[in-house]
Amino acid sequence: MRGVRWRRVASQVGRSVAVWAVCTVTMLVLAGILPDFRLRSENGDSATDIAVTAALGAGVFGLLSALVWPLLVRLLLLVPALVLGLLVFFLNGALLLLALHLNPAERGAAAPETAVVVAAVMSAVASATGAALAVRDDDAYRRRLYRLSDRRRRSGPPSPAAPGTVFLQLDGVGHDVLLDAVGKGAMPTVARWLDIGDGGRPTHRLTPWRTDWSSQTGASQLGILHGSNHDVPAFRWYEKDSREVVVCNRPTSAAELQRRAVAHAGHGGLLTVDGASRGNLFSGGAGEQALVLSIATRRRSRENRSRAGYFAYFSDPANAVRTALSFVAEVGREIGQSTRARLSKQRPRVSRAGLYPFVRAFATVVERDVVVASVMGDMLAGRTAVYADLVAYDEVAHHSGPASRDAQKVLERLDRSLALIENVAEHAPRPYRIVVLSDHGQSPGETFRSRYGLTLGDLVRAGCGLPVPRRAERTRSGAEARAAVRAALRIPVEEGGERHRPERRPEPIVLASGNLGLVSFPDVTHRMSKEEIDARHPALLPTLANHPGVGFLLVRSEQHGGVVLGAYGAEIPLAQLDDDPGPLAPFGPGAADAVRRTHLFPHTADIMVNSFHDPADGEVLAFEEQIGSHGGLGGAQGKPFLLSPLLLSAPVDEGQELTGAEHVHRVLRRWLRESNGPQVPVESSEERAA
Repeated sequence: MRGVRWRRVASQVGRSVAVWAVCTVTMLVLAGILPDFRLRSENGDSATDIAVTAALGAGVFGLLSALVWPLLVRLLLLVPALVLGLLVFFLNGALLLLALHLNPAERGAAAPETAVVVAAVMSAVASATGAALAVRDDDAYRRRLYRLSDRRRRSGPPSPAAPGTVFLQLDGVGHDVLLDAVGKGAMPTVARWLDIGDGGRPTHRLTPWRTDWSSQTGASQLGILHGSNHDVPAFRWYEKDSREVVVCNRPTSAAELQRRAVAHAGHGGLLTVDGASRGNLFSGGAGEQALVLSIATRRRSRENRSRAGYFAYFSDPANAVRTALSFVAEVGREIGQSTRARLSKQRPRVSRAGLYPFVRAFATVVERDVVVASVMGDMLAGRTAVYADLVAYDEVAHHSGPASRDAQKVLERLDRSLALIENVAEHAPRPYRIVVLSDHGQSPGETFRSRYGLTLGDLVRAGCGLPVPRRAERTRSGAEARAAVRAALRIPVEEGGERHRPERRPEPIVLASGNLGLVSFPDVTHRMSKEEIDARHPALLPTLANHPGVGFLLVRSEQHGGVVLGAYGAEIPLAQLDDDPGPLAPFGPGAADAVRRTHLFPHTADIMVNSFHDPADGEVLAFEEQIGSHGGLGGAQGKPFLLSPLLLSAPVDEGQELTGAEHVHRVLRRWLRESNGPQVPVESSEERAA
């Protein structure tokens, strides 16, 4: 045992010396090509003196990076994450200047802007060299990954032999999009798991599932993690009793929705026992949380680690530099792609200017890197259940289109993340079963505004006899990536969008959730009926129902309880939809059940508006500024996927359909029970059979 320990120490010392030597050579090369960086005095020095100066400078810089950098990052957790990303370069450059100043030879000097470049290059070189030298050393590889996790469980009890489970959510990736990407060779890891064209044996099964009417992350993830998405009619809606607009990616709203779900389901969530929640809107009851929106507004404490993932990742300066460089590259990539789309007059197209390039870069680089590193740390710490959300594809598909080349490139990078997590599982202290799923898909199509020159709000105002602006205003987009940015920046409410507490006035409040629109009259304290709306605004419902961009309406009826309205006077009571789907026919099976369920929610809007849907090409018309949208019924948005290991039981029996996020929750809970994991809560015999 002592000999093994000494061999490990010798191996570590040897790698450290090798990294130091490579960094010394790198510093010498940079001093030779950068005019504002020198390693000799102004009077000149011998080659030996210059080499000694470089060696001392590289050594001191390495020590400062190892000792001082983690402390700086922990202090800067008070700084918003996007600002921290910009500070990475300058902090690293400051460490290099300090290293040159502490050099006993006192020969080195660099201009501040040059120091930033030199420090970035040296950090990247040190990281690459260390990784290359440790590639065949499993212990070193494991230790390096373990440092990313910021865990303190190495001295704790040994991990159980029972397998753990990692749930990876690829936000917005539809079932058919996944299969198409696999068929094109864009996702070789998933192809290997499914044994598509590999000639081996499959390890996973692919199962489609059907979302609720509200096909968006707020409703789906709340149901998956907490077992209840009751009373979540859309991504945003107005609640008459509290006079507030609830928005799923607003931290205060997310916290309230989680509280309601826990109360309704009667348990803390899927991850209550030894779980970790990473990059999600909701915690799932996990004790370990990073980048979780529902706790973003709380005061930081031992129990609240919403930003701990930043320290775990950025405590390694090489990670910080690499992610910052990738962030800048992604901003440039987005600007180039959007410029090309604009010059080629691509249709459909939405604006991708302003802050969007930075939001996209955050979702596709920073959020991905931090979440993947957190998941790796959880696995190496032996946690029982981990649930993580990767929002990169969803953000790009909203603005570039679900089947665009831009979105496919994101899928390729996400597949590499899956391969990395699979690799880390081999070094974990317990076996892991990797489940990949999506919360919804995305349906293509131009926006309602671009096709008709007016927004849904304009159409509602016209139906009410109210003045309509001459120029249609843009409807604020609510993509999930903004939730991660909002949590990172600690912004508790949306700015520039709908008012948090609008006044009670006779004018209607019109909100959009993808291709689902909600119309509420704030001056009426109850949900208005069709008869009341007709008496108040006789032209409103016919105007909406007969518009070519509208598929159907749902309103309460004093006579029938609830009715679906469509063009040419179609009016189908909810109880008769199975025999006569009427305007729901283009939306396929399950649409009637989804509509009936939403009708029973306490906070369903006075008028629920679902856009037109063309079954031939799967297109919908988004009421937001998105050419790939989700939130309502119609097309691929309602058909996500569940990719599970064959070692786990089938999600549903043959011939049955996996329907609704709450059903998915019961399946995931059953899989945790099969792995001797947490049972949340103790099931009844009826639930156990589900």
